[in-house]
Amino acid sequence: MIASCAAVALGEARDESELGGKAVQLGAAIRAGLPVPEGMALPVALVAAAAAGERAAAAELHVVRDSLRGPLAVRSSCIGEDSAAASFAGQHLTRLNVRSLDELVAAVAAVWRSGCSDSALAYRRRLSLGGGPRMGVVVQRLLDPEVAGVLFTRHPVTGADERVIEATWGLGEAVVQGLVTPDRYRLSPAGEVLERSPGRKQLAIRARPDAAPASEPVAAHLVEALCLDDGQLASLHSLARRCEEAFQGPSDIEWAFTDADLHLLQRRAITGAATWRPCVTDLDDQ
Repeated sequence: MIASCAAVALGEARDESELGGKAVQLGAAIRAGLPVPEGMALPVALVAAAAAGERAAAAELHVVRDSLRGPLAVRSSCIGEDSAAASFAGQHLTRLNVRSLDELVAAVAAVWRSGCSDSALAYRRRLSLGGGPRMGVVVQRLLDPEVAGVLFTRHPVTGADERVIEATWGLGEAVVQGLVTPDRYRLSPAGEVLERSPGRKQLAIRARPDAAPASEPVAAHLVEALCLDDGQLASLHSLARRCEEAFQGPSDIEWAFTDADLHLLQRRAITGAATWRPCVTDLDDQ
């Protein structure tokens, strides 16, 4: 297989023209020492070949499947995605709990097709992006977080110099699906807590060891309980500061806590007034 069709370790992702913005952003974060789950970046040619059902692509994805432990998350990394001008947030597919080679091939093909959805193409037209979509893919180990959310290193609407955090129990897809109202926190640039506003988190989406992620009820006493403590807020403030050191401009960060460990799932530039829509997740087809 030619080099341009070979997957690369996520920490080595550097070529945005072949691997897409999301993969390159995560690669830069890994090289900066940020806590990104292990993964692989699939270039445009490999993704297109997998979508076309080519045998050589399946063989390369077999290598990817064997190199990563446990269930996987398969996410879009379209060329131009997560750039300073265009985030594509919410436009492209994510598949969770991918386990077998057949599931991985099908997930990569589904992500490739999502680049041609009506909403994704309309977004491209709105931004006057020429040419058709070229889709890379990020494959990472799937986490089973206690708490997950988003962190803006500047206020995404007003531009104020403060951290804005939204958080929910379990996987962040509960917010993407509109199932919950997340907790909201605001921190000063020095890490002082300016606001703690409990949401209503009656459901959590959990990764399960032998089945697709699914929503489950949250215990009544946790529905409106704040899901981040002072130590976790301090860790998120530290992550924000480290991202500011590693990247130019304000960051829109997706994160998750597994026990006491904080993980950086995605990082993109804030492109203007924003709300959290990390990725459309096809939970019904896991």
